[in-house]
Amino acid sequence: MDGNGRWAKQRDLPRHAGHKAGVKSVRASVEQSVKRGIEVLTLFAFSSENWKRPEKEVSLLMDLFMVALQREVKRLKRNNVRLRIIGDRSAFSEKLQQRIAAAEASTADNSGLVLQIAANYGGRWDIVQAVRKLARSVEAGELAADQITESAVASGLSFADLPDPDLFIRTGGEQRISNFMLWQSAYTELYFTDRYWPDFDADAFDAALDFFASRQRRFGMTGEQLPDTATQDLGD
Repeated sequence: MDGNGRWAKQRDLPRHAGHKAGVKSVRASVEQSVKRGIEVLTLFAFSSENWKRPEKEVSLLMDLFMVALQREVKRLKRNNVRLRIIGDRSAFSEKLQQRIAAAEASTADNSGLVLQIAANYGGRWDIVQAVRKLARSVEAGELAADQITESAVASGLSFADLPDPDLFIRTGGEQRISNFMLWQSAYTELYFTDRYWPDFDADAFDAALDFFASRQRRFGMTGEQLPDTATQDLGD
């Protein structure tokens, strides 16, 4: 969800105003995901690198996170959305950690869209913490080194119980992954748009879905090997 600060700067507003405006786009994306029958939506809210930002901005972001958790839970429950927070929570205040746990518990029984908020998350952190779990198993004699497979690593990652993402959307004009879901995105379709996140509305979301629908996903195979070759072949 990129471009909040630049959106605000264009309007001679403080950066925090852009982050507040971005909350509306979060609602729009969640609502559109529910309408379109999407199973999982993961929003990159705060990376492990974002702590390098000015202290005041980080503090305001934490405050906004607290407020959003409190305000949005009822809306999520009404829409049968299950909330999960992924990332290293240990750096957050005790109060924020409690608010996160309460929000997750409040929506735990919902059976619709799984909404994941990546907060203090980094793809490298995710891989490292998975490898540490495997290392402890090896040290304990529960696992041999040659038994470490791709599936073993994947089982220790965040949201290992969910499928890998199909579509990656980045707003704000940047064209990079920026340490997000590095392992899980091996075969994810990448969609980049110049729109700043506060301007990413339902129509923009649908445009990203249309892009995804145009792709032929081969996973290493040729187009002729796929059961349905009607989709446009976009290259070998």
